[in-house]
Amino acid sequence: METATPIPESELRRGIASARKIVVKLGTSSLVDASGAVSQTKIDRIVDAIEARIARGTDVIVVSSGAIAAGMPGLGLKVRPKDLATKQAAAAVGQIHLAQSWGQSFARYGRTIGQVLLTQADAGVRERARNAQRTIDRLRQLGTVPIVNENDTVATSEMRFGDNDRLSAIVSTLVGADALVLLSDVDGLYDKNPAEPGARLISQVRTGKDLDAVQAGDGGVFGTGGMAAKVSAARLAARGGVPVLLTSTANIERALDSAEVGTVFHTRPGRKLSAWKFWALYAADAEGVLRLDAGAVSAVTRGGTSLLAVGITGIEGEFHAGDIVEILGPESEAIGRGEVAYDAAELAGMLGKATADLPEHERRPVVHADYLSNYASRL
Repeated sequence: METATPIPESELRRGIASARKIVVKLGTSSLVDASGAVSQTKIDRIVDAIEARIARGTDVIVVSSGAIAAGMPGLGLKVRPKDLATKQAAAAVGQIHLAQSWGQSFARYGRTIGQVLLTQADAGVRERARNAQRTIDRLRQLGTVPIVNENDTVATSEMRFGDNDRLSAIVSTLVGADALVLLSDVDGLYDKNPAEPGARLISQVRTGKDLDAVQAGDGGVFGTGGMAAKVSAARLAARGGVPVLLTSTANIERALDSAEVGTVFHTRPGRKLSAWKFWALYAADAEGVLRLDAGAVSAVTRGGTSLLAVGITGIEGEFHAGDIVEILGPESEAIGRGEVAYDAAELAGMLGKATADLPEHERRPVVHADYLSNYASRL
């Protein structure tokens, strides 16, 4: 859907309405009743809308929150747990109930679902990410609807996507989706709390400048990702070349039909990251750190320039050649990420040296331009 020049909002919405492969993300509040129990009525309505879209020839991948909330009633929990062990226990119970509810609803149409549980570690290792992609693609080829969720039973606080909004953005780019539909309990992005007088709906977001005056809040009683998380996820997906529609689950029929509802997030013409660079920046596990001087920062942020040893002032971590490393500037500002060509031990003796002063086997770039992705051109 990306062109050389910005496209009109109406054209973007038509593109989302006709997209052949979409990811639909549903927040916890969209799936449970006031007590936190999974609502089969809500899920049935969602599935009805998804099936109508599938009937039009679209492949749909669902990213579903709700496992922890779904497990709370069975464990006698009245409020969302805060400690990791209880969250994981609730998820272990809730994943079963949630999958049963999705399966029961899609069975009304004679359709099978497949549950795909992911952790940040799965996305962070390139081969595991490819395996997840192949699984999801094969499920689609077999006419099965993939239901993706974070595997909260094993994810730790240090190794989480953080919320399923981010997970949906990463899945969207992983599978090469044509659009991401983010559904929650708010009908779009407003410049402030929509309950406040004078709140204005923002119908489209082209760049970060469109968000300068926006005040976005945190998650609700059952969820973890508030509007701020959704905006961040939408911008992330758009950075990977996937346009986004953000609206409420109450609008799901219109969202999956005409897309004439909510807020749309444009991709940036000519600024789409390759699949590898997107993965390196936003999903990969960084095994170490390279610190640069100001000159090297200026060079690599211009794009198309490899990182040489002469511009590196320090390293951290026990990384190896081929690992992903975080790249920081003189003030510890995040510059980007890349695939390092040397082990940490070898690179330690190369710091600050001009290429001509290095032995022949150490004259290749520390991070080649093809394997270096910087944050400078983010939305």
